[in-house]
Amino acid sequence: MKSRLFLALLVILSTSSLGLSADLDPKLKQFESSRMDVIKKVAPAVVAVVTGGGSGVLISEDGFALTNFHVVAGQSPALKCGLQDGILYDAVLVGLDKVGDVALIKLLPKEPGKPFPFVKLANSDKVQVGDFSIAMGNPFMLATDFSPTVTFGLVSGTHRYQYPEKGMFEYTDCIQIDTSINPGNSGGPLFNMNAELIGINGRGSFDKRSRINSGVGYAISINQIKNFMGHLRAGHFIDHASLGAVVSSGLEESALGKVTVSGMIDSDASRRGIKIDDQILFFAGRPMTSVNQFKNVLGLYPKGWRLPLTYKRELENGSSERKEILVRLMGSEKTEIGNPNGAPPVPADPKPMPMPLPKGQVPPKAPGPKAPTGPAAKLYEAKPGYANYHFNKIEKEKLLSNFKKNGDFSSFSGNWQVQTTGKIGDKGRQAVVVLRIIAKGAKDAKNDLVQGIFDGIDFSVEPLAVEQSGKALKDPPGSGGLLVAFFQLRQLLAYGEKGFVGDFSHGGIEPYYTPTENTLKPNYATQRIDAEVLRTNLAGVNTKWYFNPSDYKLLGYEVSTDREDDPCEIHLSDYKKDSSGREVPGKILVKYGDKEYASLKVDGWKLE
Repeated sequence: MKSRLFLALLVILSTSSLGLSADLDPKLKQFESSRMDVIKKVAPAVVAVVTGGGSGVLISEDGFALTNFHVVAGQSPALKCGLQDGILYDAVLVGLDKVGDVALIKLLPKEPGKPFPFVKLANSDKVQVGDFSIAMGNPFMLATDFSPTVTFGLVSGTHRYQYPEKGMFEYTDCIQIDTSINPGNSGGPLFNMNAELIGINGRGSFDKRSRINSGVGYAISINQIKNFMGHLRAGHFIDHASLGAVVSSGLEESALGKVTVSGMIDSDASRRGIKIDDQILFFAGRPMTSVNQFKNVLGLYPKGWRLPLTYKRELENGSSERKEILVRLMGSEKTEIGNPNGAPPVPADPKPMPMPLPKGQVPPKAPGPKAPTGPAAKLYEAKPGYANYHFNKIEKEKLLSNFKKNGDFSSFSGNWQVQTTGKIGDKGRQAVVVLRIIAKGAKDAKNDLVQGIFDGIDFSVEPLAVEQSGKALKDPPGSGGLLVAFFQLRQLLAYGEKGFVGDFSHGGIEPYYTPTENTLKPNYATQRIDAEVLRTNLAGVNTKWYFNPSDYKLLGYEVSTDREDDPCEIHLSDYKKDSSGREVPGKILVKYGDKEYASLKVDGWKLE
């Protein structure tokens, strides 16, 4: 039906020049008019990235815009960008995803507070082959007045996979289009006919001699970019996910068949029980019937996310068992088993040997990134591991400010105690659990003592003591480190950023799964909350804190005393106001690995 409509549209274009348009079907005239309306609506938000010679698109009224990593790579963090209004704007780099070929930048308004035009983000999973699409941008730097070039065509394919180039630019689950894109279109928007952004144009199949479009282009799906948006806005260099396993199929990679695990490394996937020869049935809600599908879906997510995976194992008696698990995803940039997505390993570029220097001569320092100048300089801060640490500080401060509205604990840096009753241990025996922190004072904080009384059995640990053994940090046994976790909570509530001498940064957005009593048949889709994450480090202990974006209450946190082991998971709920109006949790659930260590009802908090 759409192809016939397209042919009819061609008739419109040819006959209108002959003065015959008055006799055309009103529906076709309406379609032509709506297409023109879409172009007029979105064109003001299309960006000409002058620095880098590419394109982009505004996605928020405060100036955030998307483009390609390869457009801004090698450039100063300070950029120049033009809009259809003919004005050249200053801009600054915010976040980078070199694997997925995405960059987030921010345009600076000429008039403080004046909103930018921006476009709406679509659900790109709804894009179908045969849909019309509109690409806009700055091909061959034609937009000298910053007015974008417009092309119109079809979606030729969905869920395409493009192998990475030298370890970067891996296009997963991308949209293939015949809508013409050429050099300079990189980073520009791809729209549907509802004026919604469905993708960012990035790669194309070009004639190698003339670099002219051959009718095959690829756009990064906007749904993939949404998964990384929290990390991009927090100024991160982003790492994509790997499973910690190699998968293969008995058939050719492009054919449908079984997806089985053919290689494993020590990872969360292995700790959750996945073994070689297990068949992966579903991952992140999608059925897995080819290696290509697996790579496509895996590339949609950042390192560190937890996602549901269903696998099947054949048993020796001829039967099979099926399990659904939540698996923490590893990073993709460093792995011990080749390319983490199952693709052939990507060889590194050979480095030439340097010429020997005369005796006594010091080699010159390699040039670093050019320091930004102008208005963008105030919005940029360099820090290892970040594209722009300035924006991480902004997101972190907003998170802490909203969290503090639930209660200010900064005056309670003394002794802490929480009295609880509930079930502990594998057998779930009823017990009284008392957790307390004996504070030694600011000058002797390294000797702060955490004590726990579990059904009459005492445990204690000094979390900051250098000589403290790794085994003690996991006390009580089977909890993964409940005492240390309680100490970390006191540090966050009482001291905030000052309580952590290591990392203290915004970690973007990650899925958090609220606990359920139905552990046999969990519904991860309904349990999931896309939470804001805070990452901290203190005395070698890494912690992830998950905050509900609707009210900024602390949903829970994960404390890792050993990077090669499962964390101690603390889930907080049933918040109530104390006598001073502070929100405190009434229930504490402690998990370690696949087991529940304790389910506790709080009888009272005592903070000094």
